[in-house]
Amino acid sequence: MIQNDVRMPTNEGVQAAAAAVAAILPSTPLLPVDIGGVQAWVKAEVLQPVGAFKIRGAWWRLVSMTPDERAGGVVAVSSGNHAQGVAWAARRLGIRATIVMPHDAPAVKLANTKAMGAEVVLYQRPQEDRDAVAATLIEQRGGTLVHAFGDPWVIEGQGSAAIEATAQLGREPSRIIACCGGGGLAAGLALGAPGSKIYPVEPVGWDMVGQAMAAGALVHAAPDAPKTICDALQPNVTKSLNLALLQTRAEPGVAVTDDEVRAAQRFAFANLRLVVEPGGAAALAAVLAGKVPVDENTVIMLTGGNADPAAYAATIASDA
Repeated sequence: MIQNDVRMPTNEGVQAAAAAVAAILPSTPLLPVDIGGVQAWVKAEVLQPVGAFKIRGAWWRLVSMTPDERAGGVVAVSSGNHAQGVAWAARRLGIRATIVMPHDAPAVKLANTKAMGAEVVLYQRPQEDRDAVAATLIEQRGGTLVHAFGDPWVIEGQGSAAIEATAQLGREPSRIIACCGGGGLAAGLALGAPGSKIYPVEPVGWDMVGQAMAAGALVHAAPDAPKTICDALQPNVTKSLNLALLQTRAEPGVAVTDDEVRAAQRFAFANLRLVVEPGGAAALAAVLAGKVPVDENTVIMLTGGNADPAAYAATIASDA
C-alpha cells in the first residue's frame, strides 16, 4: 500500500518536467531501426550528457526542491547512472550531493560521479541494504533523499522522454519498450504516454517489477539470484508507488538473458553506431529475441551508454 502522504506523480507533472528538461537539454534523437523487416524507432538516451536517461529525473527532482531543501543537500542511491544524473544536476545548481553506490559499480561510473563533485559512499552488494545506508546518512547529516526510481518527481522526469518521443514521432507511440530496474522509467513513460503500451524489460532473475505485477505485491530478489551483466538493473525490490502506477498500465514483464543483451549491444554498435551498456540494451534485447512485438510506431529505449571499456570491447569482438 502507498502511504497517504506520498505525492502521486501525474501526467501534468510529466509535462512540466518535460518543459524543465527542454529548457537545458536538447532532445535525444529518435532513430529508425530495422527489426526483421519492420522499421521501428530507438530513443537514444545514451547521448545524454551523463550517458543515460537518468539526468531527466534528477534534474526535475532537484529544480523542484525548495531553497531550504537545496541548502541541506541531497543523498541518492545508485549503481551509477542515477548517481551521475544527480551529480550533474547538483553541480549545476550548487547543491551538495552524496551518492550511495555499490562497491562493485563499474569504475567508469564511479569515476564520472566523483569527477562531477559528488561524494561517493560505497556499500557491499548484496549484503547491505543501500536504502538503509542512505537513511543513516540522512539521519547523521541531514539532506533530501533523491531515490533512483521511487521518487514522484524522478518518475515524472523520466516520463519526459515519452513527451519528446511523441513530438518526434508526430503521434503517440503504439508501444514503448523500456529497460527496467526499479520501474521509475516505465512508470514515467506510462504517465507521459497514456495511450501507449508499456513493456518493462529486466534481466532474468532480477525481474522484480515483472514478478510484482504478476503477484500484485512487492517481490524481493532471491538470495541466490543469478549474476547479470546488467549492473544498472539490479534493485532488490521495486516500490509500492511504482507498482501502483504500473499495475494497471504496463504489459506483462519481460526478462532477457545476458547473451541476449550482448547480442543487442553488438546490434546497436553495428547498425546504429551507438555504444550501449548492458542495462541500456535490455529493451532492444527483448525485441531482437522476439519477446516483444514491434510495428512502425514502436519506440525502443536505449537507456544508457556508460559501458565498461574492457567488457564492452570483449562483447563487440565476440561472435556469440
